Amino acid sequence: MTEAFPLYDLAVIGGGVNGCGIARDAAGRGAKVLLLEASDLASGTSSKSTKLIHGGLRYLEHYEFALVRESLSERERLLAIAPHIAWPMRFVLPHVPGLRPRWLVRAGLFLYDHIGGRKRLAGTDSIDLTAHPAGAPLKPEFRKAFVYSDCWVDDARLVVLNARDAADRGAEVRTRCAVTRLARDGEHWRIEAGGETFAARAVVNAAGPAVLDVLEAGHVRPDRAMRLVRGSHIVVRKLFDHPFAYFFQLPDGRIFFAIPYERDFTLIGTTDVDHDGGPVEASAEEIAYLCEGASRFFRRVVSPDDVVWTYSGVRPLIDDGSGRPEAATRGYELDLSEPDEGATLLTVYGGKITTYRHLAQEAVELLGERLVALRGDGWTADAALPGGDFAVDGAADLEARFAKSFPFLADAAHRLVRAYGTTAFAIFEGAASMADCGRDFGHGLTEREVRHLAAREWARSADDVLWRRSKLGLRFSPAQARALDEFMQEEFSG
Repeated sequence: MTEAFPLYDLAVIGGGVNGCGIARDAAGRGAKVLLLEASDLASGTSSKSTKLIHGGLRYLEHYEFALVRESLSERERLLAIAPHIAWPMRFVLPHVPGLRPRWLVRAGLFLYDHIGGRKRLAGTDSIDLTAHPAGAPLKPEFRKAFVYSDCWVDDARLVVLNARDAADRGAEVRTRCAVTRLARDGEHWRIEAGGETFAARAVVNAAGPAVLDVLEAGHVRPDRAMRLVRGSHIVVRKLFDHPFAYFFQLPDGRIFFAIPYERDFTLIGTTDVDHDGGPVEASAEEIAYLCEGASRFFRRVVSPDDVVWTYSGVRPLIDDGSGRPEAATRGYELDLSEPDEGATLLTVYGGKITTYRHLAQEAVELLGERLVALRGDGWTADAALPGGDFAVDGAADLEARFAKSFPFLADAAHRLVRAYGTTAFAIFEGAASMADCGRDFGHGLTEREVRHLAAREWARSADDVLWRRSKLGLRFSPAQARALDEFMQEEFSG
């Protein structure tokens, strides 16, 4: 009988961006929500993106106009609710003779500028690379380019902040709590996870690449075929000093980005390779492909020996029969079970990080047809994520104010404000010196911050802190990482 187990209105399976977004929206409408994640929040696909909020300029070539329009309309909404972890970025698209003609690229950019309701972001310009700062790192044969706008986002922090806001609104968030059994029990679902049993009136399957595994656990036959596509990225020491990013076209028809990353690095990606199982990591071929692509454009040759870090994620795409993986749709579909099937199940197929908020709102509105606990209309378009309650262009002023309030943390002020926004002041409230922040783990990471991450952001290991809550893993030595992990295991493993 379900009465013996904790009963929730909604159980969300999957602690990626879609699952956390749905949990946040539903909790904000009054539902009793349980969020279950098998590992750490954003430990899969949602922390392995190209870190962009964008419409997907190349999707126009595949005639996905509705997806591009929806994505572009979300850009400025996300800037407004998360100005600490998202900000505008200008992208340089060099003209490559023999590939897409200039008129076609310009027409695509004109459409890109106008179909999404752009207000804050600058429009497209043509530039002379021989005179523009973005031309200096490039080979001299690239003389003309377009510059257009999109946005950067800290993808893993976007996930965590959605989970934090969901919890602040009453949701229960369980990490490292894998679902091992899922079964309908009358009007409820019985869920076994992490050695416990829960009951829920409805379940959302937002497990990303594991979406079909969850359906199998619940003895539900999928009505969509999925295509798992691996996208890999490489990080090298910075190739340029200006703030512009690059959008490059290759002779095989693919594109890739080179983006300023964590102040001292350049992020290059991504690949699109069908993933048939095995380790989710960049192959030697993918690394070589990205290095060779970068070397086509930059004066400085990029080789695999220059790579300081790689990461790879598996994108759970709807299999639409596309021949090449990069042509598979990045759209999403929501499948709501029929009323006569018993307890409600909503399955999320596909999706991309840019559209997560809209997807979550649509999902909750579908569930509202079945769950009386869900009250009110969509609210997430205007509600700031934790720490994001300041002006879109106010991060620099906030950083200066933080550095003045905590001068002993001035060297870390940029990172702290970009991670926590206004919450950074609460984390260090009352601290007058580094001695008040506890142990110093290096590179501006203090015990006070680590304790905040454990208490408020579900961090339990050095990897959680160094690669998802921050990217300090790029700077920490192996010995420093071990010391942090030992501290966390001693303090928070219970």
